[in-house]
Amino acid sequence: MRSIWRTLDRGLARDIGLVCVADTLVGVSYGAITVGSGLPLWAPMLLSLLVFAGASQFMFVGIVASGGNPLAAVAAGLLVNARHVPFGFAVGDALGHGLLGRLAGSHLMIDESVAFALAQRDADRRRAAYWACGIGLFVCWNLGVVAGAFAGSAISDTDAFGLDAAFPAVLLALVLPSLKDRASRLPVLIGVVVALAATPLLPAGLPVLLALVGVVAGAAAKEPKPLEGAH
Repeated sequence: MRSIWRTLDRGLARDIGLVCVADTLVGVSYGAITVGSGLPLWAPMLLSLLVFAGASQFMFVGIVASGGNPLAAVAAGLLVNARHVPFGFAVGDALGHGLLGRLAGSHLMIDESVAFALAQRDADRRRAAYWACGIGLFVCWNLGVVAGAFAGSAISDTDAFGLDAAFPAVLLALVLPSLKDRASRLPVLIGVVVALAATPLLPAGLPVLLALVGVVAGAAAKEPKPLEGAH
């Protein structure tokens, strides 16, 4: 583990530190909103330790707090985290060796740690960036969640502080980068329209799942057309 910290240069360590500070603030809002929504004090802390996936945690709490089915909330969270499958192939060399090491590395696999790892050229720096970012964010996120959870239990109305905006803000932040790709706009647009149309008609959580028809439509649109005259 010492070799990981020695491999980091000052610039990379600074960038990781800034991300940790930002995620700590998001963790505070998550903990406060979760408890302020009526869930028990231990709920955000346990989710953060066992799941450690901010977008999925926000999704789960948002659906449950609005009266949605917990099973639908779990399904939505799993779908959000499905992106970790290709992540695993992309940074598999940074996870280390041995079953325990790879399990721990997989648990620390989040967007930020993967992004920092892929930005490095050599294997040693990839591994150092991945583990430094993953460990730093795990500690900072959970500390922020604990602080936010206790703050949420003391604040009667978290919406008055604008913390409720963290749910859509986090999800929007995940979607916006993909909209630069022209091919991604069609499935996103279809998903948004379907979810908005279904929201007044269906229980909370189901509109999010129905929005996946946008993915199917996008995949169908990418299928190559047969050549003219082909038999």
